[in-house]
Amino acid sequence: MKNEQTMTFSVSEDKEGELKKNLTVIYDALREKGYNPVNQIVGYILSEDPTYITTYNNARSLIRHIDRDELLQTLVKSYLGG
Repeated sequence: MKNEQTMTFSVSEDKEGELKKNLTVIYDALREKGYNPVNQIVGYILSEDPTYITTYNNARSLIRHIDRDELLQTLVKSYLGG
């Protein structure tokens, strides 16, 4: 029988606060440029293609500095109230 272990992943509260601040800037920049921010951010998460994110207000640079694993963990945690 195979011995399987579950990997754990944790994001600190400070990191979560910075991530939320940056994601808000990205969301606002997309909205101000007339894009659907949720669709664009999801497109970026799924493809890792930075062209989903506008360069306006430095949003593309910000999202490229966000670790996708940390982003997904934070989003799931927020959604599920964890």
